[in-house]
Amino acid sequence: MELELRGGVRAAPVLGDTPAERQALRWAPDPRERTADPAHISRTARELEEDGLDSALVVQSSSWPDPWLVAGWALAATSRLRIAAAHRIGTNSPTVAARSLATLDRLSGGRISAHVIIGSSDADVARDGDTLPKAERYRRAEEYLSVFTRYLATETDLDHYGEYYTLRAARPGLRPAPGSELISFGGSSPQGVELAAKYAQVYAVPPLPLPDTRLRIAEARAAAARHGRTLRIWRHVTVVLAETDTAAQQHLRRLRREAIRLTAGPDAARHFDAVALDRDRERGREGAGADQVASYIRRNLTNAYTGSPATVATRIHLLRAAGVDIVQLDLPTETARDRALRRELVTHLRNPLSVRRAW
Repeated sequence: MELELRGGVRAAPVLGDTPAERQALRWAPDPRERTADPAHISRTARELEEDGLDSALVVQSSSWPDPWLVAGWALAATSRLRIAAAHRIGTNSPTVAARSLATLDRLSGGRISAHVIIGSSDADVARDGDTLPKAERYRRAEEYLSVFTRYLATETDLDHYGEYYTLRAARPGLRPAPGSELISFGGSSPQGVELAAKYAQVYAVPPLPLPDTRLRIAEARAAAARHGRTLRIWRHVTVVLAETDTAAQQHLRRLRREAIRLTAGPDAARHFDAVALDRDRERGREGAGADQVASYIRRNLTNAYTGSPATVATRIHLLRAAGVDIVQLDLPTETARDRALRRELVTHLRNPLSVRRAW
């Protein structure tokens, strides 16, 4: 099966007054404020499709636009692009979410999936009224996904009396098209791997070094095999491109420097309040204020795949050889040059022989 290339669709542009500022601030902590810009959603989705990508992720946070609705707008603007909409357990009933997924599946011709998340920040999930600690959120997720998947498959009334959910005579009026890939899951804990193995079709591995990535893939696929199932593997990759490797390294340094400078400016307070920093604080990462933001930016770019399209494609092909089926290219495209570099990268990824010739 061909490598699936995935991008992202945001509900609104990154902060910044110029393309260069937006390129840099893409690596800063996202403020909690984010509007819904219909033109931006449609344009981003169409550009991903035109540039040869297969799918896109829509992310979720307690204050951002609803990912199902953003996904629907992106799907309506495209004809081929598939969308994975982040769906955090605890925000609504499993039957309500299952009908949202089935509805978008039917309206889009099978181009939607739910990227199920537990919520990595206790503070952020509490803003939506979910006050369970993380260990209990995992336990609830087991029941949620059991109900979610059984509900979509049932043809008779479903009763369920569980710890977290109670259903009486529940039955969907519509179901996803047969064979649709409906659920991905990305928890890195043993509980997360087990949930993916039992209920998901796709498992998102964390961005680890290549030997650790191979090990995590083997663990996830072995867990799925114990349930008589298989998993496709998804890996996120931060990408910094330029025409040459030297220029790309220079571009990386500029992005890091400018992101730190801009987040210390008039909008500093918005970045300090970011959900990503909630996670850092809960995990005991050191620093406060501007130092914490700067540390986040440096960490975000530390393991970026940096170089010419041919160089980056070579590294991504190693992931493919390790067993990765879906590569998410985290690659801002603020200018025509950015898009041209992305298209060149896609060409190399579709044609591995072109990378060998480039070397």
